[in-house]
Amino acid sequence: MIYKRTGNIRAVQILLGHSKLDSTVRYLGVDVEDALALSEATDL
Repeated sequence: MIYKRTGNIRAVQILLGHSKLDSTVRYLGVDVEDALALSEATDL
């Protein structure tokens, strides 16, 4: 829900306790390149 509302994959990664963004991407089922672009554009 958080990802759908905010598009902030980095926040989801932190909340889920994933050390690797790839784990969060797989969990959410989003495209890796889109996820990386969102992550790089997000400051947390």
